[in-house]
Amino acid sequence: MQRVYLDYNATAPLRPEAREAMLEAMDLIGNPSSVHAEGRAAKGLVERARAQVAAALGAEGADVIFTSGATEAAALACSGRDLHGSMVEHDAVGAWINPDLSVDAEGRVSVSDPGGSVLQLANSETGVIQSLPEGLAVSDMTQAFGKLPVAFNWSGAEMALVSAHKLGGPKGIGALVIRRGTDLAAQIRGGGQEMGRRAGTENVIGIAGFGAAAEACGHDLAEGKWAQIEKLRNILENTIAEFSNETIFVGKDAPRLPNTSCFVTPGWKGEIQVMSMDLSGFAISAGSACSSGKVKASRVLRAMGFDEALAGCAIRVSLGPQTSEDDILRFAEAWLKRLQKHRGRLA
Repeated sequence: MQRVYLDYNATAPLRPEAREAMLEAMDLIGNPSSVHAEGRAAKGLVERARAQVAAALGAEGADVIFTSGATEAAALACSGRDLHGSMVEHDAVGAWINPDLSVDAEGRVSVSDPGGSVLQLANSETGVIQSLPEGLAVSDMTQAFGKLPVAFNWSGAEMALVSAHKLGGPKGIGALVIRRGTDLAAQIRGGGQEMGRRAGTENVIGIAGFGAAAEACGHDLAEGKWAQIEKLRNILENTIAEFSNETIFVGKDAPRLPNTSCFVTPGWKGEIQVMSMDLSGFAISAGSACSSGKVKASRVLRAMGFDEALAGCAIRVSLGPQTSEDDILRFAEAWLKRLQKHRGRLA
């Protein structure tokens, strides 16, 4: 059985550009903090990757602080602050906020105090894109980075979280991007690495892969790759809608990530669909990868007004640059066959 991977929002396959950069970094023996030639070589690679990430994110002139991932970046940005947010934020952000901002039926969040609030740019489960207000304290740009033409410098946010493995870089590396001059207290103290904001010897190999993946994603955007992916997403939704008029496509009338489809089929549990499709050779999810192992209805969908029963019947299909039209049509065919079996059991 040839498997098809349709869970890019959980993690994207490692890009060849990232792999090559990581292999190059493995040959460097110096510590980036050392002043000898070997150390300077490692430091140069780190700074090249920092520039690559900044350029791809439209953050030239901002500070890019490398972390172990977006979760650590969220802690660095949010800890010790009284910040407001909503229930559609990722758990990494939700752990630090007061989730009191309202969410409408399309997943859009209302922000009344930008300077004291956190707002994601795009949701990992539904793909719904938010409009960021000027002066926003923090934005989670993890899902949007690499899929949308993002410009941090024009976003209105003071700080942004990003992660490498969502765009084809390695796992275990991310960054907090902040406007130069923004006050930030280090949470991991010790040495003076990362401009004194995050102590510890840099993950040179991961950083190199992050930079290369970010640069490659910029090329994909410039070449219109994600517009093609959006067409595939629409083919998937139209094919399913033609044969399953009870299926609800979440956030369909709101701006969404081009690769993301979250849909609810009443009476068919999301985790059952995920297991059924896995047996058929397709990797999908029932929500955010950080919470999909928990047998609970999506709190994102609950915040959007879905009752617990409906929210528990959601699945997410997320596409990427390697996804083909054949992959999508095969998935739709297999999913519809499983739906027919499910309906038969209910008859």
